[in-house]
Amino acid sequence: MSTPAAVTIIVPGYDIARYASEALASLRAQRMTDWTAILIDDASTDATADVFAEAAAADPRFRLVRHEHQAGLGAARNTGLDLVETPFLGFLDADDVFTPHALERLVGVLDQSGSDFALGAYARLRPDAAGGYVISDVQSWVRASSAPERRGTTIDEHPEASGNIVAWSKVSRTDFWRRTGLRFPEGRLYEDQIVAQQMYAAARRFDTVPDVVAHWRVRADGSSITQREAHLDVLLDCLEAMETGLRVLESSGHPLAAQARVGQLLRMDVPRLAQIARTHPDAAYRRALGAFTREVWARAGSARTALDAASATVVDAARLW
Repeated sequence: MSTPAAVTIIVPGYDIARYASEALASLRAQRMTDWTAILIDDASTDATADVFAEAAAADPRFRLVRHEHQAGLGAARNTGLDLVETPFLGFLDADDVFTPHALERLVGVLDQSGSDFALGAYARLRPDAAGGYVISDVQSWVRASSAPERRGTTIDEHPEASGNIVAWSKVSRTDFWRRTGLRFPEGRLYEDQIVAQQMYAAARRFDTVPDVVAHWRVRADGSSITQREAHLDVLLDCLEAMETGLRVLESSGHPLAAQARVGQLLRMDVPRLAQIARTHPDAAYRRALGAFTREVWARAGSARTALDAASATVVDAARLW
């Protein structure tokens, strides 16, 4: 008799056939073997469904679900949430990969701590000149969110965790999602940013693991969402997600986390987007970023003193646009 699975990994995918095999291989390579995965093909137009179907035919731990019409990443993840029957759940985008110890570490600490969820560090997979990918260093805000290892912390005790905003760096207790009614927003991009802040606000306690648990792919063809931020509609979804996530922390009574998040936005996100805005042909792009920057800057308070080299860029974005 097979051992019941401990954790379900929800793997949504749309037109990612060239990457999906590597993502699924990273699941098969897990040191922890008692997992199951729900593969959600979001009405792909390429061979994504075939890659998923072949995996499901070869390994009973994979289950394929197909959307008849494309519904988006948030809806695909929600489809998976409705099908989870295991004590723990997590997410993996089908163009990214888990490190071999990811589930062992995240589920392991939750088993010991009794916390609602555990989060780990992640690093980017960047394209190289040879046509492959290389692993980058862990970025500063990711390291600050996950190190050192903590058991049973809260967002008030560890406000820098608010910078860890992706879905696939975490494993949660399934009853945490059921108890809180958490769902991903549908019909918008950057949906996991909002859910991450809702998780921090709702958790009784959570754990942090400094290990890198996932590699986040920066696609060589520039087709991922974060690589399309020069598009005005993508920028607007990005700004809305950041603003909504910040409001979650503020309205739920976590001022230290809100201030930490303000500092993160002003140090990391505004300077990155301002580089695009400076030469962007659409004035609406600059106006949108300028309005967002002024609003966040007004909430910065003590966070302004920690901006250092980013300050000039932030002030320019706030004043000039």
